[in-house]
Order: sequence, then structure tokens, then C-alpha cells
Amino acid sequence: MAEVNGCLVPEDLLYHIDPEANAFTWVKDNGDGTYTVGLTSIAAAMAGRLVAYTPKKVGKTVKKGKSVATIESGKWVGPVPSPFEGEILEVNEELKSTPALINDDPYGRGWVVKLKPSNPEDINALMKGTEAVEALRKVAEEKGVKCA
Repeated sequence: MAEVNGCLVPEDLLYHIDPEANAFTWVKDNGDGTYTVGLTSIAAAMAGRLVAYTPKKVGKTVKKGKSVATIESGKWVGPVPSPFEGEILEVNEELKSTPALINDDPYGRGWVVKLKPSNPEDINALMKGTEAVEALRKVAEEKGVKCA
């Protein structure tokens, strides 16, 4: 597990990092052709304490970069961008009543959606390991992001 400005970054996950699009999501291979998607601890720190989570509907297909859910903090409202084109198979119902789980446990109970990619090859475009850690380090330093 790497650490960037106090923010944890698991090196065994895949990442969609696109500062231009404000996209900082992690992706976990569930081993059955589906993937769990969530916000990185750095994205959660940038957003602030979350107070609302509104996912798209199960069964909807979203394009890469389009929103799978909307999240809201006291200072920000914005999308959680999809790391690849795919169908939403499941949303995290627990986040509807406790959206701050994204802040408290971003890589565990704070997952956002589960997706099935339209094209499994798209997974190969995601960052991993040291490359992802360094990309997130650059973002954290440029934006002055720190995790408690």
C-alpha cells in the first residue's frame, strides 16, 4: 500500500486518472468479468465530507468518462466518471444513507458501482502500480490535497 500526502493508494488496483476530466477512480477486478469502481482517497479528500450519493440506474450503459453517480459534499457537487464504457450491474445501496463511507473507507465499503465493460480490452488502458501512484502523487501535490 502506497501513501501520498497521507492518502492511501492500494497498488494492487487499477486506476482511471485524468486530471483534465477531474477523474480519479479505482477499479477492482472481481474475477467474473465485472469490476467494482470507487473514488480514490485523494478524490474523496478533494471533494470533502460527502453528504449525498445519487447513482445511475442498474442496467444503464455509460460511456467512458460519463457519470455513474453524482456525489455531493458541503462545498462540491459532481459526477463519478466511469473508467470505461460499461453496464451498471449494481450500485452501493449503503451509500444512499451513509455517503461519507466514501471518505471513511474508499477502497472497501465506500465502493460506488459495479460495472461490466462493453469491451473487456478497455481494462488494459487503466493505470496500475507505480504509474498510478506517481500520477496521483502529482495531482495531490499540484492541488495541495492531504488526507487526515
